[in-house]
Amino acid sequence: MERIKILKNTIFWGTILWFIGWTMGVMLYKSVPTEMIGWIISPIATLITIWVLFKKIHREKFMCYVGLGVIWTILAIILDYIFNVKLFNIANYYKLDIYIYYALTLILPIIVGLIKFRKHYGK
Repeated sequence: MERIKILKNTIFWGTILWFIGWTMGVMLYKSVPTEMIGWIISPIATLITIWVLFKKIHREKFMCYVGLGVIWTILAIILDYIFNVKLFNIANYYKLDIYIYYALTLILPIIVGLIKFRKHYGK
């Protein structure tokens, strides 16, 4: 039962974080050049993600943070493909800013997990 709760929490926050970034992108679409949208969103989304990781995500094992990063990254790739590549037919969607976003989506949970476990266990 606990694993299902953790999986739901993982998918919930991964989807919410993706949706926040996606919504910011939609809002910026008409006001900034499209090649700048990702660069504007990334710092804001990174701060929001770090806040969520410290305040809303609690795992008992470090490896759960690795899994969290993997699941969030897969979720982001799938949702981007469905909503940006297919639905909005964005040509040349995959550029450096998107690859950095995917890397941060994977790496941030791992870094925060390390910080939390070092703080908690003094290692």
